[in-house]
Amino acid sequence: MKRSAWRYLWTSQDIRKKLLITILLLVIYRFAANIPVPGINREVIRSISSMGGAGASLFNLLDLLSGGTISNFSILAMGVYPYITAQIIIQLLVPIIPALDRRIKDNPREGRQLMERWTTLLTIPMALLTAIGQVNIFNSMVQGQVLTFQFGLTNGSALPTLTLLFSMVAGTMFGIWLGQLISEFGIPNQGLSLIIFAGIISKIPTNLISILADKENGWWVLLIILALLGLTIFAIVFVQQGRRNVPVLFPGRRVGNRMSMPVRSNLPLMVNMAGMIPLIFAQTFLSFPALIASYFIAGKTSGFWYGVYTLFSGTGWFYPVLFFVLVVAFTFFYTDVLFTQQNYGETLKKQGAQIPGVVRGAPTQKYLTKVQRRITFPGAFFLGFVAVLPYILSAVLPITRQSAFIISAAGLLIVVGVVRDTFTIIETELKVHGYDESIIKG
Repeated sequence: MKRSAWRYLWTSQDIRKKLLITILLLVIYRFAANIPVPGINREVIRSISSMGGAGASLFNLLDLLSGGTISNFSILAMGVYPYITAQIIIQLLVPIIPALDRRIKDNPREGRQLMERWTTLLTIPMALLTAIGQVNIFNSMVQGQVLTFQFGLTNGSALPTLTLLFSMVAGTMFGIWLGQLISEFGIPNQGLSLIIFAGIISKIPTNLISILADKENGWWVLLIILALLGLTIFAIVFVQQGRRNVPVLFPGRRVGNRMSMPVRSNLPLMVNMAGMIPLIFAQTFLSFPALIASYFIAGKTSGFWYGVYTLFSGTGWFYPVLFFVLVVAFTFFYTDVLFTQQNYGETLKKQGAQIPGVVRGAPTQKYLTKVQRRITFPGAFFLGFVAVLPYILSAVLPITRQSAFIISAAGLLIVVGVVRDTFTIIETELKVHGYDESIIKG
């Protein structure tokens, strides 16, 4: 009789230790998510959710993406997203700055360390700007009642203002540090992903309860949403695993006086190489107009800036349409950036490999770029559809938009990706420790 896979996870002391450290650090993170920022009236900020209108929609959207830390306005209200934003900026700067690009290609290990160092340094100003933006947005929604003091650096408010901002920045850096500890001592290379994962799934029970609060339609609406959620997860896994295998011929090896036959292999090109990055790009891009407008509305209910604030706060048809277009556009853009960095044409030329019927070097890169763009097309549209799925559900089902976001689009991709990657890492760890692959498969 075979023992279950989970029994074998605890057989290895090393694997058991990594799992326990990971769970412990995630528990610490969720405890820290309930530590409030000093100077915040939590009752007032929670009331924003029930105010209605553009402000409430924007608040609920940010709360969903943060795993509920916004409604508590904890020191982890920004999560680790400033670090991710900084990481994206550094990645985009690599192909723009030739010296940096050349340094990374010459010494990949040193290049990665350099990128990590600059990403950490860039995270601090990004977190500071995000903290200022969040406070201003929520303060403007309730006419300055969110704070127990006057926000600013004048009239004796400098010390409480700086304390608030430093607490939020410190909370973000603390979350990043916990993620790095998980990657080092827990499940390898999954720290930040698991931190975001924990925040996303923590919001699911609240959303389910809000749907069941409708005594008339709650149960059948919940069943429909769960069924659609299951189908979406299946589709995400299917698309994420999608590959286009391009045939490649590697030169034969000389053994004595004889030459072996060329080796035929495949170069797998991913349908969705960009992953969830386009969603983060699009959400960041769409949040900036509302963020900027919040500085000028100051309790106003009309005018140009109030119109901008309303337009980009998640209400109406304009926001999901623009969200879809931006996700598709950013998918193509980021895929091109990543594909150009990998430079398959030059790599295959150095290895002496060749795609049948295609000249080595630049023509090979041009051909592969054409193929990659062609297969990215369905992946980009699928990603855009997943992004606007909650908006579609809220339009056709008798539920609020907040309830439709059981898991946001980016959150759904993160959850599926983290679970899949974690399973793969555990499977690898079991193999390393001498356990057969069939054990973990059941």
